[in-house]
Amino acid sequence: MPKVFIDTNILVYQMDKRDPRKRNVCRDVVKKAASSRDAVISTQVLQEFYVATTTRLHIDPILIKSIMHSLENMEVVTVGNELIDDAIDASLQYHLSFWDSLIIVAAESAKCETLYTEDLNDGQIIRNVRIANPMK
Repeated sequence: MPKVFIDTNILVYQMDKRDPRKRNVCRDVVKKAASSRDAVISTQVLQEFYVATTTRLHIDPILIKSIMHSLENMEVVTVGNELIDDAIDASLQYHLSFWDSLIIVAAESAKCETLYTEDLNDGQIIRNVRIANPMK
């Protein structure tokens, strides 16, 4: 099965009790990708996940740290200078935020076919990565 990149918002929604539909959809996406060993995240996603869940959702940091350890079973792309340079280029080329561009180039670097996110246009292909919004 082709690899898929999971953006931060998908991971956060599976923890968010305020929207059960989004929570269930995102849990299904993550469970399917993780169980088939095709899920990819980045160090950026891990950092954003920690901050969003502990500050916005007010979940205990110790619990989130434990969940983050389980996320490390996925392939984790380390964001370094080369990816940052590529993200700047992608940001300029596609008129995207730097942070969205960094997610895209991380997905591309891991040879992911799909990026699951709510932040970009569903169906769009950027740098050979198809954007999929599972909430659509």
